[in-house]
Amino acid sequence: MNTTAAPEVLKQHLIDPEICIRCNTCEETCPVDAITHDSRNYVVDASKCNLCMACVPPCPTGSIDNWRTVLRTDAYSTAEQLTWDELPGEKSLPAGADFAAADGGVERATVEPEELAQSNSAISVVAGSTVPPWSAAHAYVNLYGHKAPISATVSGNFRVTELGTDSDTHHIVLDFGSTPFPVLEGQSLGIIPPGVDANGRAHHARQYSIASPRDGERPGYNNVSLTVKRVTSDYDGNPVRGVASNYVCDLKKGDSVQVIGPFGTSFLMPNHPNSNLLMICTGTGSAPMRAMTERRRRRRDKGEGGKLMLFFGARSQKELPYFGPLMNLPKDFIDINFAFSRTPNQPKRYVQDLMRERAADVAALLKDRNSYIYVCGLKGMETGVLDVLRDAAIAHGVDWQALHAELKRDGRLHLETY
Repeated sequence: MNTTAAPEVLKQHLIDPEICIRCNTCEETCPVDAITHDSRNYVVDASKCNLCMACVPPCPTGSIDNWRTVLRTDAYSTAEQLTWDELPGEKSLPAGADFAAADGGVERATVEPEELAQSNSAISVVAGSTVPPWSAAHAYVNLYGHKAPISATVSGNFRVTELGTDSDTHHIVLDFGSTPFPVLEGQSLGIIPPGVDANGRAHHARQYSIASPRDGERPGYNNVSLTVKRVTSDYDGNPVRGVASNYVCDLKKGDSVQVIGPFGTSFLMPNHPNSNLLMICTGTGSAPMRAMTERRRRRRDKGEGGKLMLFFGARSQKELPYFGPLMNLPKDFIDINFAFSRTPNQPKRYVQDLMRERAADVAALLKDRNSYIYVCGLKGMETGVLDVLRDAAIAHGVDWQALHAELKRDGRLHLETY
């Protein structure tokens, strides 16, 4: 008897272009290089995606958590996805179609994100935590999106690096007036630049970490601050004018900006007393560290103590944001270590170099279950920082492999690099 095999059905993983803020987290996280992008969209290659789900928990917006049931032979190509302005609807499937997923038939796309965040398979492929500290406050996310952004008014724009340097970095204060925009230290928001791109389409939002604590840049006010560097060259050093960064750095007091967000549910600070913060950053990666430090400073007299240790890297002292205010913080409040890589007549020093010099102190924090580690800044420092943490742990009798797994599982190691 002749039989015809039922057409194979695929639960195809897709990214919603209306929600995605192009932060590149998914592409960096994907262990099989199934995610790519162009100047318009981030897309998933169905022929490579193995439904491991590693990209789902770290996504700050949830745009990555979208699926369509299609015949495998009709899977959306990356070329098609790159042209989308919105996700397509579900397709009708022929009778008798047979679901046959890449993992042996288990429809893993139906697993809830909360479960994924706790699964060993999802966490094992990323270096940092995908869950927040146990004592972190509840984070509100995606209150405002591309279709319905809110307006904020610029109440301040101050340069926080010295004039005459290549690093033109600004401290921007945005006021939301009576519109709710609740944030926590470690979260981010998106700003939509006005105008259209070369293809005549409206610009997508750019993501910026929030540099102020939850009670506002000015305590008791419904405002936030950002740390934004003007982009004037690409990664290869070629001249380029960053659309969003130049727009933001040129904002004047009283200007109105379109904002979406907030974003982020894991890169959050702990709230319980005596928790220690080990913070490692470069450049504008200092924004969440500033928010956490200021939160702790304001709460210092309320019993929210614990050690604060900061490793902060920049090309030079003049190019380091907030250098003056940092120097005014009490020494018994925070242990600050600066690394400068372009100081004339001095050897290059990076944050990982300073961490090695302070390995005993770093190891002491690693051994303390009340310690939480935050890394934010250039992608290039991530490997070096993790190497130092590993070496410091091993040198002081700690099983790094077991500790690393524990840090990720318990929301105590957070990486946000770009």
